[in-house]
Amino acid sequence: MSKGVMSEKLKYELAHDLGFGEKVEDGDWSDVTTGEVGSMVREAIKRGEDEMAKEAKVNGAAHQNAE
Repeated sequence: MSKGVMSEKLKYELAHDLGFGEKVEDGDWSDVTTGEVGSMVREAIKRGEDEMAKEAKVNGAAHQNAE
């Protein structure tokens, strides 16, 4: 079986943050709508982009200070 793109922890965190965590508390994701899954994907992408931007800023600042 292949490993998923999102960790289980992140999936549950996103579901709770987006307001439908109660649907998946029992581990059954069958009641999650495609719209909710789309929201999870968009939020995961946004968080990833935000994290990459933070890292780039830190790395850029470190690079600037090294000169």
